[in-house]
Amino acid sequence: MQQIATREDVRRALGNRIVCGIPGTGFDAEAKEILREIQPLGLILFSHNIESPEQVCELNAEIKAWQKEKPLLICVDQEGGRVARIRAPATVWPSAEKLGTIGDPSLTRNIGRALGQELRAMNFDLTFAPVLDINTNPDNPVIGDRAFASSPEQTAEQAIAFAQGLASAQVASCGKHFPGHGDTLLDSHFDLPYVEHELERLREVEWRPFKEACAAGFEAMMSAHLVISCLDPQHPATLSQPVMDHLRTEIGFEGVIFSDDLDMKALADNYSAKEIAHLGTQAGIDCFLACKNASFLFDFFRELIHIVEEEKITHVDLLKSEKKLTRFRDKHIHPVQSWSTAKTIVACSEHKNLSQEAEARYQANV
Repeated sequence: MQQIATREDVRRALGNRIVCGIPGTGFDAEAKEILREIQPLGLILFSHNIESPEQVCELNAEIKAWQKEKPLLICVDQEGGRVARIRAPATVWPSAEKLGTIGDPSLTRNIGRALGQELRAMNFDLTFAPVLDINTNPDNPVIGDRAFASSPEQTAEQAIAFAQGLASAQVASCGKHFPGHGDTLLDSHFDLPYVEHELERLREVEWRPFKEACAAGFEAMMSAHLVISCLDPQHPATLSQPVMDHLRTEIGFEGVIFSDDLDMKALADNYSAKEIAHLGTQAGIDCFLACKNASFLFDFFRELIHIVEEEKITHVDLLKSEKKLTRFRDKHIHPVQSWSTAKTIVACSEHKNLSQEAEARYQANV
């Protein structure tokens, strides 16, 4: 018998395909209205949401307590280096490039674990890290020192070690940005980059860290908003089934695919909410990040509903997708910690010493 979802089932299942943002540093009426309307899988916090480790620990605890029957997956971009939403007085962590220069997977694993312990103490569940892009272009405006190395082998080794450290601290990781943002001349936050490499080069270089990360058990990957001309000259990877199919079929990834932020200009300046919803769903994106523009978020959610009403997603596939995402969420949500406990972990002397050790070893290698 064909599985039929009620209207409420549809809204709930589609909400589970979204991770959204909230506007400020408190859990105010506007934030609650967003959550009531969208019922998202989770939230992502940015620098504008975070005043201090204590404030964000308590904010996350309040968010989780608000909806205990469907706890939210609370996410952040905490890579170390210049991409760090939580900064001092939390521990300041070295960039991926510094860890790659040192070249010690054991140290990288320890850094991942310590960074993860601080995130878990502040009630975060997932960090969108590590970067699997390869720093093959010194003029790249967006990756640079966020990449571990300029070789596929070292990038994979370091990224896997970092993710293993996060996992040991009970924090989920997400490898990014497929199909590889390391050799672009434009930043997809502001422009739509094009990658002109042939398929064989992509397989030999850009995709090798993703393949090794998949083999190592990564549960989540993130798409990039860039055009791979040899596979789809019309649409960026996030909206391209021909590109994203390679992640599923050739690389063999069966986990959750997150989109990069839909508010980035590579998409927002070139596609409507309707086009992003239709093409992104067709491309196989499991969960969409709609982080900063509430008006776009509501438009996008309505377009997802229209896709189901137009039967471009079957109810069977919709409910199957929901089960996959809720399994992922439930696996990575843990009991809330109070600041009285967290403050013994965040910026503890052990973590500061570890960060200082990494900096000293980096300086000795350059």
